[in-house]
Amino acid sequence: MIKCHLSRLMGERKLKISDVARDTGLHRNTITLLYQETANRIDIDAMDILCKYFGVTVSDLFEFIDDTAPLKAR
Repeated sequence: MIKCHLSRLMGERKLKISDVARDTGLHRNTITLLYQETANRIDIDAMDILCKYFGVTVSDLFEFIDDTAPLKAR
């Protein structure tokens, strides 16, 4: 499973979805889907824009969590 940390990054900076959409030029729906972690896919250009905007790397924005591991190992 891929975890998106956009909501945390926005919360730390007290940003609204509309702020990020306006500042980055990304569609509000794209940001909302990532914020709510309901996106099925993301464009590489959108990842690039968000990483530059927040000053983070891809691994700061997204995290891979192995959800096939036994519950005790989590």
